Amino acid sequence: MITVDFRQFPLVPGLRVLDVGCGQGRHSYEALRQGCDVTAFDANESDLADVKTMFGAMELEGEVGPGGKGAVLHGDARDMPFEDASFDRVIAAEILEHIHEDEQVMAEIVRVTRPGGLVAVSVPRSWPEKVCWRLSDEYHEVEGGHIRIYRATQLIERLQRAGLELLGTHHAHALHAPYWWLKCAVGPDNENVATKAYHKLLVWDLMKAPRLTRWTEAALNPVLGKSVVVYLRKPAEAV
Repeated sequence: MITVDFRQFPLVPGLRVLDVGCGQGRHSYEALRQGCDVTAFDANESDLADVKTMFGAMELEGEVGPGGKGAVLHGDARDMPFEDASFDRVIAAEILEHIHEDEQVMAEIVRVTRPGGLVAVSVPRSWPEKVCWRLSDEYHEVEGGHIRIYRATQLIERLQRAGLELLGTHHAHALHAPYWWLKCAVGPDNENVATKAYHKLLVWDLMKAPRLTRWTEAALNPVLGKSVVVYLRKPAEAV
């Protein structure tokens, strides 16, 4: 499930791309398909092992773009082991809501981005997230769960204060918001007929990408989108 719109965050072969908090690697895989030099970075070693396996499978299947390279690295987003200005593109999708020291992570993102480089950040949108929190304490009180709800203006203000220039925003994953409300209503670790059926719909949509659901989600995203995505640039002259 891709959150970043790569039309607004263009990739070309040879770009150095960092996927901070890569999770299962969804954005890393797309960057590798585009022929980028990708570093998938995460604190979860199990997820990184899966990403490394998938990188190898992509290479065997000829899915890696010309000159593309993929590597994984374990570490802490609050203190990343990279030199200043190491990357042309940095992605941080759905990680800041998990970390108390979010501004420390933002500062690290700015530090490792080259002057003129682009950054894409996404977090859960405030009002759909508030519904989840109201429906279930378990949703956000588990270890490693969400510790804050961002307003888009608050997120942008913090990223700008860290030294980035705003380029644009959009919302994504409208079809996923009702699914998570259902999940929270029955308990995040529980299932019923409704949650199972909705999950099947989402998997079908992910695999088939039919025009009807793509058009429906695009129309609903401005109102119902579960994630807010922010695109920024590090000034050519570092702040």
